Amino acid sequence: MTFDDDSIKDNAESQGELHRTIQLGGMYENWFLDYASYVILERAVPDMGDGLKPVQRRLLHAMNQLDDGRFNKVANIIGHTMQYHPHGDASIGDALVQLGQKDLVIETQGNWGNVLTGDSAAASRYIEARLSKFAREVVFNPKTTRWKLSYDGRNKEPVTLPMKFPVLLAQGVEGIAVGLASKILPHNFIELIDASIRHLNGEAFELLPDFQTGGMGDFSKYNDGLRGGKVRIRAKISQLDKKTLVINEIPFSTTTTSLIDSIVSANDKGKIKIRKIDDNTAENVEIVIHLNPGVSPDQTIDALYAFTQCEVSVSPNACVIRDGKPAFIGVSEILRGNTEQTRNLLRLELQIRLNELDQDWHFSSLEKIFIEQRIYRDIEQCESWEEVIDAIRSGLGPFMSLLRRAVTDEDIVQLTEIKIKRITRFNSFKADEHLKGIETEMEEVKNHLEHITDYTINFFRQIKKKYGQGKERKTEIRSFDTIQAASVAANNEKLYVNRLEGFVGTSLRKDEFVCECSDLDEIIVFKENGTFLVTKVSSKSFVGEHIIHIDVFRKNDDRTVYNVVYRDGRKGPWYVKRFSVIGVTRDKEYDVTAGAPDSKVIYFSANPNGEAEIIKVLLKPNPV
Repeated sequence: MTFDDDSIKDNAESQGELHRTIQLGGMYENWFLDYASYVILERAVPDMGDGLKPVQRRLLHAMNQLDDGRFNKVANIIGHTMQYHPHGDASIGDALVQLGQKDLVIETQGNWGNVLTGDSAAASRYIEARLSKFAREVVFNPKTTRWKLSYDGRNKEPVTLPMKFPVLLAQGVEGIAVGLASKILPHNFIELIDASIRHLNGEAFELLPDFQTGGMGDFSKYNDGLRGGKVRIRAKISQLDKKTLVINEIPFSTTTTSLIDSIVSANDKGKIKIRKIDDNTAENVEIVIHLNPGVSPDQTIDALYAFTQCEVSVSPNACVIRDGKPAFIGVSEILRGNTEQTRNLLRLELQIRLNELDQDWHFSSLEKIFIEQRIYRDIEQCESWEEVIDAIRSGLGPFMSLLRRAVTDEDIVQLTEIKIKRITRFNSFKADEHLKGIETEMEEVKNHLEHITDYTINFFRQIKKKYGQGKERKTEIRSFDTIQAASVAANNEKLYVNRLEGFVGTSLRKDEFVCECSDLDEIIVFKENGTFLVTKVSSKSFVGEHIIHIDVFRKNDDRTVYNVVYRDGRKGPWYVKRFSVIGVTRDKEYDVTAGAPDSKVIYFSANPNGEAEIIKVLLKPNPV
């Protein structure tokens, strides 16, 4: 598909060309791929290196630039972040609030909203934040950070932050990009550290989610956080007395507001029967449910799980940016990668420190020789800078064997910058003590490098000791049974039947009342001709004429026993049959008889507990 742009054509003709053709297909393909790549890499999906989305990384970098130990206005933090982030202040503010509510890398002050109730945070001009001590220890190190230019080229920002902790798994993340999405559930702080230590020791480990809101979780189908997995999460419901239930913990992804709305909606639809709800939530969740008289608390709890947000299912989808490309990898592999990165970063920090100590030892030794041997006096008669350099080099010559490397021009220049005040106050004993201290620390650093795995394990243990208090698991690990909705639904309808005409339903109020039922129930209908079927409760439906029995059907009910006496055909023999109906296909007609035309049921009964039954048969002679 092509088009000719008149302006392009006129311009081309002015340059001696007839026309210029632009391929729309190629333009669309390139532009769309560029946009999709930008959204995936620069907005929605976290990088495996530091576990952060770009906006989160820029926020933390800006906060580190501002950090002086005191709280900063969130509006001020947002403004500084805009030096690095090409999008608006709203997206930055939302990202900062979400980070603050997770209570890990940011300390907050003011009204930051409530993850339990769903209340939003106050305006950015009213609330404040600062980096946590934990963040200062594990997130930042300018010596090991790789830098790039910001979007406008005016500033430098980190490619990734040198993260020495699996923050991505601790906080969790959710993002929707073009053609893919990422949903990584949060995990327990202490369990992540223990798993990292187990990995460093070469031992197996398992990671399961843990949520701020608590509750109970069935993680049997977690699938390591990969696509296709599913997590079921339930609220914690306790029975205060026979008429009162209390919810103290709610499922992840819900709030007290949405949970109460779902309970009210289920009550309005007749799925459950409650009298009223009180929301006493403050610092902790407390939702009090008052039941109607005669309502079973146990059945109501099951119904709450079946029909409300007291139970939710969450499908994880662990997607991260790895080596510049999106990758779908499990949380175990993410943790192993983060742990290896921590070990590599600690090794790099030790190597940098060793180089710094070596440089400090070298110059301290030079300084000691320069002052003690009064080499500085050799430069008094020098008339040029070159002569000064040569004089110092010559003066140091006899003592080169005391050094560990050659003396460079930079070293000599640094010696010339020593102030007279320092020379006159030089203390040889303190200089020797300083050198011994450097040598001791160098030996310690070398030992750490030789045992880098043990050093990394100790690092994680110190993090756990310093910051693990109060971060114990909140979500209880459980295995749930599947609740059949129909079996716990409240009876909110009444079932009627017109036996002669064959109609059943909840709207036939002028006909015979059968029983109370719910709109989720199925009913079983037996007819005089010996056929029966199971169908869904509806307002009105035709099931066949001459109905002899109708009731609510319970699947896999082996206690209810049906007793039938029927005649096989118009003149056939008589049969007695006793049976249960365990499971059938809905709306499919079955036959109790042998199937002969004009068969007829003469006697029928249904015993709900399988009771024995005696019938009397009177034989009447049939003269030939």
